[in-house]
Amino acid sequence: MNNFLSDRILQMAESATIKMSQLARDLRAQGRDIINLSLGEPDFDTPEHIKEAAMQALRDGYTKYTPVPGLPELRQAILEKFLRDNELHYAVDEIVVSNGAKQSLANISLALLNPGDEVIVFAPYWVSYYEIIRLSGAVPVIVKADIDQDYKVKPEQLEAAITPRTKLVLYSSPCNPTGSAFTREELEALAAVLEKHPDILVISDEIYEYIRFGGSHASIGSLENMRHRTITINGMSKGFAMTGWRIGYMGAPKWVAKACAKMQGQFTSGANAFGQKAAAVALQSDMSPTYAMRDAFQKRRDLVVEKLGKIPGMKVNLPEGAFYSFPDISAFFGKSAGSFTIKNSEDFCTYLLEEAGVASVPGAPFGADNCFRISFAASEEELMAACERIGEAIFKLSV
Repeated sequence: MNNFLSDRILQMAESATIKMSQLARDLRAQGRDIINLSLGEPDFDTPEHIKEAAMQALRDGYTKYTPVPGLPELRQAILEKFLRDNELHYAVDEIVVSNGAKQSLANISLALLNPGDEVIVFAPYWVSYYEIIRLSGAVPVIVKADIDQDYKVKPEQLEAAITPRTKLVLYSSPCNPTGSAFTREELEALAAVLEKHPDILVISDEIYEYIRFGGSHASIGSLENMRHRTITINGMSKGFAMTGWRIGYMGAPKWVAKACAKMQGQFTSGANAFGQKAAAVALQSDMSPTYAMRDAFQKRRDLVVEKLGKIPGMKVNLPEGAFYSFPDISAFFGKSAGSFTIKNSEDFCTYLLEEAGVASVPGAPFGADNCFRISFAASEEELMAACERIGEAIFKLSV
């Protein structure tokens, strides 16, 4: 019945992270001992005061449809958060709440892009960027940074990628999958390039803002010459362990926000009412649970980087945020175990799953086939065991 499916769905790739996580669950169901390090989800529960706020909202009758761009109290809380934490000056009517940050990105893409438009995407990139852009008919233009430059695109690379068809620049900081984060000085250098191209907008995905290890988070929209042309994406999933709540948000120039609300109104309407009430409480109350999660992730990062860094041939950077490690594994391409030869990142992850019982994600869907991603949103015991298994599996490889 494939002839009944649209071209767009046939051409769309399945999310690699979701695919690998499902495969790990399937193998576990079959009785296999699998350590699942594939999915980007905090292993912590949502803090109690946020859950209590949602339950109180339910008791207060917040069970109805919400305004498409979000409840006024949440939009006000987001406005205050942007100003307090990011030096971002958005008005309430420049903020749109969505069913997760992924929907915010889809709204932007469908509202702004026409077939043939180009979107510069810094690679490595989050897997959904590429497919969301293609869904709109636009063209992703990939600008890649390798581990030797800490996975950060340089200003001259950005300049070289700009053409008359460039409409948007999209990146995440801290980055999924690399954990790299741009400093304010690095963003200023990129902004200096964009200053020569005033018709290009920037989408800054800052969903991992609160999982930043050392240093301070920097938002490109806080730069004076970028205020009017930056769309800032954020949400509740990562910093507040609220992945299942599906609450994301964006701040954007008013005309962009209005267009995105119009798009959302035809797809899903507003996000759930009680979740929005809880999100407003989360943004305006005690942040110590969030910082405790961040500190735990930093401890796990140090463990993973130390263990993986001791494996001969594996190149590991020091993630500055998020909860991922994205090692370069190109040294293992061409090596074999029995009749199985590793030719690319998918082969490498398949080998780890079969030989070591460790689920990870190939780098190819992130725009870096020479790498693979593991999440350290898991217990220290699981991470220790996974790193040992990975090392033992790699030791078995031969030329």
